[in-house]
This record gives sequence, structure tokens and C-alpha cells, in this order.
Amino acid sequence: MALLLLRNRKASALGIPRILRDNVEPFSLNSEKIIGAFASVDVIIRSYCSGSGMKKFDFTDLTRPHTWYPLARKKVRKVILHVGPTNSGKTHQALSRLESSSSGIYCGPLRLLAWEVAKRLNKANVSCDLITGQEREEVDGAKHRAVTVEMADVVSDYDCAVIDEIQMLGCKTRGFSFTRALLGICANELHLCGDPAAVPLIQQILQVTGDDVKVQSYERLSPLVPLNVPLGSFSNIQTGDCIVTFSRHEIYRLKKAIESRGKHLCSIVYGSLPPETRTRQATRFNDASSEFDVLVASDAIGMGLNLNISRIIFSTMKKFDGVELRDLTVPEVKQIAGRAGRYGSKFPVGEVTCLDSEDLPLLHKSLLEPSPMLESAGLFPNFDLIYMYSRLHPDSSLYGILEHFLENAKLSENYFFANCEEVLKVATVIDQLPLRLHEKYLFCISPVDMNDDISSQGLTQFATNYSKKGIVQLREIFTPGTLQVPKTQAALRELESIHKVGLFDFLF
Repeated sequence: MALLLLRNRKASALGIPRILRDNVEPFSLNSEKIIGAFASVDVIIRSYCSGSGMKKFDFTDLTRPHTWYPLARKKVRKVILHVGPTNSGKTHQALSRLESSSSGIYCGPLRLLAWEVAKRLNKANVSCDLITGQEREEVDGAKHRAVTVEMADVVSDYDCAVIDEIQMLGCKTRGFSFTRALLGICANELHLCGDPAAVPLIQQILQVTGDDVKVQSYERLSPLVPLNVPLGSFSNIQTGDCIVTFSRHEIYRLKKAIESRGKHLCSIVYGSLPPETRTRQATRFNDASSEFDVLVASDAIGMGLNLNISRIIFSTMKKFDGVELRDLTVPEVKQIAGRAGRYGSKFPVGEVTCLDSEDLPLLHKSLLEPSPMLESAGLFPNFDLIYMYSRLHPDSSLYGILEHFLENAKLSENYFFANCEEVLKVATVIDQLPLRLHEKYLFCISPVDMNDDISSQGLTQFATNYSKKGIVQLREIFTPGTLQVPKTQAALRELESIHKVGLFDFLF
């Protein structure tokens, strides 16, 4: 297996990789404690380290995050919200505009979505780079790029930008990345695609930016019919069905139960499968000539895959969210159910039901209710703030700095401080290694589940090896078993966990 290289790219004047720099221009602080105008970080530090200056400035005042992005504030952006249900064509309209633009960027929540957009644009002879947590594919002369939202470029000027699934700015863990993209992307046109529940909050947030905001609503292109009869038995499974459950164990159990009847073969899709594997499984399911005519999936089907599903079947209406077993929320039900039926496919009319009759009332109720309006967006201090604070407190660990922000951050009513429990867990490990601050920060925001023992151990080994050599070989974190095709569920689970560790090789 090839080397996985983590290289220190040429640093800026601060020794900070470009990915972390939200300000490319010099900037300064005014009396309102605004970050992002016109003086360098070092000038700020020299000014505020002397006399009473340091006492005047509060790095934990995060009440004006729009000022962190001076490039975006230099222009009046034309912001178009494309809102509507799944299969309404809202994203298609935004992508059509991106395709016709002179330069542009697409930001999505999944690598799979970025990959699909890059493929679409390149096929249309619009050169497009692909930049995600797993790969960087650059096309000569490209003025367009498709990225995962954490990689949103806020230091370049674009003609057009698209942020997909914008309602995720309300996500406790990833919402701050969507907020950063919303406030920071510098583009003549900014197209936001998602749920109508995000509209009032976005309008409020953008009141202070001076942007021109318009809302374009869409209706579903094909009907979605909630059934009054449950599936009841796996003997009633039909071609084109997708049965949804919320644990890896249940996915394989249901697959076995359906296939044991000898009528159908099942493709499977769930979150910890690598994107390429998910795509292959989806392609096999969509192929009318394939024997794999049924799909067993998690809520990972809610976005990122084009699927020819005739009927969605909820095996349960409850989900363990890492804290408790709870009922599915209205947005979750709608997102999943909406995958049934696809305009222009062989299943233009979608149906949705449950495995058991006792779950039908919640399904029907959720489909009729409007999604609750988002009340606030995620926020997290950018690296410039953390770097400046560290210069004033050189003995502070990254954990200590993050904890200080968490305990003392001041926010406006439109924002909440992102859940940084995972970040703090990583920081406790990374602080013990001889790494520079920006390297520690990057490891801390890497998408690794610290509750997964294999992933957390892999991250620790990965970071340790990098701190010693500046380069990491995959063989150093893979066990002999994970270099082979897995033959057991345990081996497959280990390979999936180790795969997650490779998701942040772009960071350096």
C-alpha cells in the first residue's frame, strides 16, 4: 500500500498553513473588538501586549463573527436560498448556475457529494478540482472546485458559490463549518440549498453583512405517498424497496433475513463504509439488470447518493444518538422518507411505510408537521483567534486554550458554541506530543471518533509518528489483518475504523 504523506506545506508569515488562514489581508482590531480589518496578527499582539492594551481586548468575545472575514465583507453578495423537500430540484438549479459561472466553489457535507459535483462539472468540460478530507485531485487550469464544507475556501474570490444542506449549520458538532462558509465565502453569488427551516435564521445572520438575500422555494417533483399498512413480513419485500435501520449490526441482520428467503439480494449502505464502497453498492442497486434489487441502509442514504427507490421502509422509528435512544426527529424522517420516488426514474412515485404497525402514527405525524425552525448556528473560534491568544499566553496548552474559550465565550443569540467534546479529547492526547500549535489544532479538528477505540488508537499512533518523522506510512497504523480482505464482521469493523483515521491526511 502506498505511503500516506503528511507534508508541511510552505507556511505563511505566521508559519500557519493556508487552510487555517481565514484572513489573507492584514487586519486590526477597533474599539468594538472586531477581528478582521487591516493589521497583521503580530502587529495586534505587539499592540495589545503592552500597557493596558491586553486588558482591553477579550479574545472570547465572539459576538461579531461576520467581521472575521474581511474579503467577503468587501462586497455585497447576491445570496439565493433554494429551499424545499428532497427531490424538488433545488440543488439542480444551484449547480446549473455554478456550471455556467466563470469561477466557483461547491461546499457539501459529504465527500460523496463533492465527488459527484466534480464529476458533473468535469464531464460538462468545466474543469473542477476535488478537495476533501481524503483526497486532492487538481485539474490543470481549473477555476472551479468541489469541496467538503470543512475545506471551504474563504481567502479567494469566486463568481459563484454553492453550499449544500445549509440547514446543517444547526448541527451541534459540524454546524460551525457551515457558519464559516456562510459568512466567509467571497463570491458574487452565493447559493444556499436546504430545508426551509433554516431561512429565518440565515436572514437574521445576514442582516449585518449587507448581502442581498432572496428566497426561492421548490415543491417536490414527484409524489410521496405514506402507506397505511406496514410491511409486516419480509415476505412482502419487493424490488426497489429500501429498508432503513440505525445500527451496523441491524443492517447485516436484516440483509441476512431478507436474502434467506431466496427471492432478493441486498445492497447495503451505511456511514462507516468508505465512499467508494457506498457508491458501488448504490450503482449495483440502481442497475435494473442486477440481482441486487433491494437496499438495506442507515440514514446515510439521506444525502449524497442518487438512488432508484420505490418504497422506504422504516424498520424502527427510534435511533441511538450517542447519548440516548430517542424517536426520530421530523427533519430526519422527512430526509429519509423523501428518498423514495425519483423524478425521471422508473419509480417516479415514492411510497413510505414502517415494518411494524405501531410505528405508523409517528411516521404519518412527522410527514405532516413542518420542520422546527432553526434558532441558532454553530460557532467555533478560528485559528487566528487561538493563535493570538496563545501568543499572549505562551505557557497554555491547546486543551487549556480551547477550554478557556468554551467556558468564557460570549455569543450573540444567533449562535451557539459548537460541541467540542471530541476536540478536547484529542487535545489531551496531542498536547503531549512535540507538535506546533497549528499541527495540534489540525489533528484536533480531524474527523475521528474518539469513542471508537481503534480509531482513537490509530489517531494517537498517526500523530506520534508524524511528530517524529513528518511522514506517516499506512503500514505503521494498519495491522496485518487490515491489509487483507476482511473475512469476519470484527475484521470489517476494524478496517472501517482504521479507514476513518485517513480522513485527515489533507490537513498538512
